[in-house]
Amino acid sequence: MKTESRFLTAESRKQRGRRKGIHARAIVALIVLVGMLVGTATVRAQKVDRSKPPELGPTPTLKLPAIHRMKLSNGLPVVMIEKRGVPLIQINLLVRTGSAYDPAGKSGLANMTADMMDEGAGTMTALELADAIDFLGASISTFAGQHTSGVSLHTPVSKLDEAIPLMADIALRPTFPAEELERKRKERLTSLLQWHDEPRVVASVMLSKTLFGDEHPYGKPTIGNELSIRSFTVTDLKNFHAAHFLPANATLVVVGELSPKDAKATLERVFSKWRGRVVQQPAWPAVKQVQERKVYLIDKPGAAQSEIRIGRIGVRRTTDDYYALQVMNTILGGSFTSRLNQNLRETHGYSYGAGSVFDMRPMPGPFFASSAVHTDVTDKALMEFMKELNGILQPVSDEELTRAKNYLALGYPERFQSVGRIASQLNELATYNLPDDYFNSYIGRVMAVTKADVERVAKKYLDPEKVAIIIVGDRSVIEQGVRAVNLGAVEVLTVEDVLGKKPVVETQ
Repeated sequence: MKTESRFLTAESRKQRGRRKGIHARAIVALIVLVGMLVGTATVRAQKVDRSKPPELGPTPTLKLPAIHRMKLSNGLPVVMIEKRGVPLIQINLLVRTGSAYDPAGKSGLANMTADMMDEGAGTMTALELADAIDFLGASISTFAGQHTSGVSLHTPVSKLDEAIPLMADIALRPTFPAEELERKRKERLTSLLQWHDEPRVVASVMLSKTLFGDEHPYGKPTIGNELSIRSFTVTDLKNFHAAHFLPANATLVVVGELSPKDAKATLERVFSKWRGRVVQQPAWPAVKQVQERKVYLIDKPGAAQSEIRIGRIGVRRTTDDYYALQVMNTILGGSFTSRLNQNLRETHGYSYGAGSVFDMRPMPGPFFASSAVHTDVTDKALMEFMKELNGILQPVSDEELTRAKNYLALGYPERFQSVGRIASQLNELATYNLPDDYFNSYIGRVMAVTKADVERVAKKYLDPEKVAIIIVGDRSVIEQGVRAVNLGAVEVLTVEDVLGKKPVVETQ
């Protein structure tokens, strides 16, 4: 009986405990429900203005880790940001060379040289290199622009000691196999052939030729032309590499989970024996600003759309007006809510998108507005382009100014989300010799731009009466309307006038 009594007592305790638990949960649920009802009543009591987006808070500041600068024993500069938390490393070797340094008659040589550097290096073939890199879980790529070429390494920290010698081989000891050169040659000739059927490319090539001419490097395609591509030899590639890939002409950019001390020791092991003389910089021809408004109509029979480019000579990247130009162009055509996109896409439905850009380089690059529009509204689209190019010369509204500055400022931190993206920003810092406080001061400088600044730079750098207007489209459909708009003299060309004759590409 005592045992049974104890059992009943224990069981009754459990039941009482369960009842208490249920009772407690019921009380909590009641409290939550009352809170929700009170909260709902409070919200209903408030006046919520849903006719406009909520006000943005203060623009956040950007505070990046310190930039470390050092030199290896051979004088090779290193620019570094230590980023902890993710066990990855990005190393970029930047070399001050590119298509702007192509020798006479060898247009595209810099591009071909860089593209060939990972097709065999050191004692490895292209396939052996690819296998070794993949085995480490790393990636190594080569690149060439107009003024900068180089090699990039992205690797886990644990594989850095094995990966960086492969990077050094590709950067310093490429072998340029003849059979790989023939393959790359055929690829480029095939690209030139395909360009004849791509109005977007035709328009871009024509704009560059019109603004900069045939003698300036900005006036030529970076991959070269048929004649130059067919002329490349292994000796050409070796000579170009030897003349430009030198420590006195380069900078190493490093970002990742590595201390500056360890980074320097690692880089010293693979790059310290690299030697070479100082490179003499070429003299590039001066460029004349567009002096009149003229239309270049390139006939592309049967084209469903017309590619439009409206351009003139812009500015250097190091211009003092950089921030004001960024804000001004954001309003004009540098964002989805820009005037050009809202006009041509949202209001009129002429295009899927329209925009504008100041392509800033070591020398003044192009400014251009662009879009692909439906063929039958080409003339109407031209009128809207000119309307906006003239309109930006007038004072902008407070709302537009604020929106543009917030767009630039709030989107800026996104450029620093990964070691690769941080390294890309450091590339710019090194290429243009920007101050070390550039990143942390960027948002403040953007937010300091005024309406007067925007109006000043618009009038200084944009002149709708002095622009080159490039149109690639079906002449039989659009010519009459284009001439009726009366934007200036119209010159009619063929695609071959712009790109040359289609190259014959051997299939075997």
